[in-house]
This record gives sequence, structure tokens and C-alpha cells, in this order.
Amino acid sequence: MTKQTSKQIINWGIIGLGNIAHKFTQDLLKVDDAKLYAVASRSEEKANTFASKYNAKKWYTSYEALTKDPNIDAVYIATPHAFHKENSLLCIENGIAVLCEKPFAMNAEEVLTMISVAKQKNVLLMEALWTYFLPHYQYVLKELVNKTYGKLLKLEADFGFFRAFDNSSRLFNKSLGGGSLLDIGIYPIFAALSALGKPQNIEATATYFENGADSSCDIIFEYDSSVKAYLKSTLLEDTPSEAIFNCEKGTIKINSGFHGPTTVTVIADGKSKTLDFNYQTRGYNYEIIHFNNLLRQGKTESNVMSFEFSKQLIETLDDVRKHINLKYK
Repeated sequence: MTKQTSKQIINWGIIGLGNIAHKFTQDLLKVDDAKLYAVASRSEEKANTFASKYNAKKWYTSYEALTKDPNIDAVYIATPHAFHKENSLLCIENGIAVLCEKPFAMNAEEVLTMISVAKQKNVLLMEALWTYFLPHYQYVLKELVNKTYGKLLKLEADFGFFRAFDNSSRLFNKSLGGGSLLDIGIYPIFAALSALGKPQNIEATATYFENGADSSCDIIFEYDSSVKAYLKSTLLEDTPSEAIFNCEKGTIKINSGFHGPTTVTVIADGKSKTLDFNYQTRGYNYEIIHFNNLLRQGKTESNVMSFEFSKQLIETLDDVRKHINLKYK
């Protein structure tokens, strides 16, 4: 079971020390009740450099060694998608709470295994989909639930940036889950699921790089009463990366970089107002604080990023992959 803790400071470990781990750590250091205790990488140089940069007490060249450290309360997993299941289970088997970067794993089968083992071992496990915890996103969801501007009729959400194709990069490595869908397409799909739930019907098309990884995806979710969500992800061009919720009596627009700290513009009654949420961090601190609270309360599942929602998310991603005939193995 999860190591029960009433400790004032939660000791964190990090497995996988790429770009996302740096961003996460910079916010972790701003959380009063959290401390970076240990990091692990297969590269000794990377582990040593990362630990020195962020003043971690220990560094390891083996993930297994990190999970045997009795002082670690929680682990953030930031390895490539294809290793999420393996790395999560390693921590869970050692009774360490796991915050695993999105996507939770490569497919629903892997996610179901992770959840099953976490329940069996009574260990806290949560998918690190940070957007759910950001104040601006919580504000928009509340407005939609309250039907402040009437029923939601249409959602348009995109996420795109240009990257020159590089076959040696994780981002383009299909065997690691590279391509637009799992890396960034997950965010527009998340927006649709969190606002509208699972769709009744899915349409999807994709373009591909020369190695078979998807370069872009265009997706339509169809719901009751002709409600639709138009979703897009692409690595071929920079796009607005906005989420626009068209309601009966107004429009709520999460502005550029909708998945991270940004502003919200509301257009209704012929007037427009932009709300600034005064972010002072990269935004990862909100999920960290939530996770720390769950750990202290002895919880094994988040009431925000629940197992049921994570299952819906990966099942929907699997459905989209079937429509575009995208296979990772």
C-alpha cells in the first residue's frame, strides 16, 4: 500500500529527465510542501547534472534503485509514453505513489493493468494531465456546467506547432508513441471529453511522416442534438491552439496555449471581456498540490483526474487510432 504520510514535506522522485521533467521540477520547487529528493536516468551524466541543477539530495542511474529508496513518498514519471506502464508498475509494486505523465500509457489495455495493480496494492496513482487542475480551465468547466451562457452547442479545439522531421527524435518515434495524436492531440480530445463526455460517433483523418508516425489529425466528435466537437492536432504548422466553446447565448474562448496557463475571453450580449488568472508559474504546481493532498489524506484515486476519466480518455484515443489506422507496434 501507499506509504501513509502526515509529513509536512512530501519527498518526490522523478524518473525520466527530459524537457517535461525540467518544467515540472521548476514548479515543484515553488510548492511549499514538496521537495525534490531524488532523480533517475539511465544516463549517469544526465542524472548527476539534473540533480545538481535542482539540488536533489540523491540521483540514480537505475529506476529500480530509486524505487528502493525508503525516503521517497511520490514519483513523477516523465519517460516516453511507451514506458509509462512499466515504470508506473515498478513504483506501485514498491508502494510508492505515482503521478504519471499523460498519456497514461500506450493503450487502454495497459491503462487498465496499471489501475488494476494500483487498486490491488492500494497505492495512489494519477495521470498527470495538468490542464484539468489549472484555474482558468476549472473556471470554464464551471461556467459550462452552470449553463451560464446556455447549452454548449459546438467546441473547436486545436493544438499545433511546427517541428522539422527528425527520425532520431522521440517526438517522431512511432514505437515510443511519437506523432501528433498522443503528444498533443490528447489535449483537444481532453477538452471535448471534459466538456461534453464521450462522443456517440467519431470521424477522423490523418496525415503521416515517412516513418508512419502521424503528422496531423483532424477529428470530429458527434453528440446528441447535432452537438459537435471539431478537434485538430498537427506537427506541420503553428496553429492558434485555442479552445472555443460556442454556447446558445455566448462564446467562451480559452486563448492561445489553452492547455497551459493563459487567459479566457467571454463574448456575450455584444460585449467581450478577457479574464486574466494571474499565473506566476508554468502551471504544474496545481496538480502537484492536489496530488500531495491526496497522499496526505490516504487517498488512492483522484476525484478530479479519476480512473474512470483516464479510461475514457485512452479508450477515445484508441478509437481515433482505429479510424486513422494508426498502430504503434
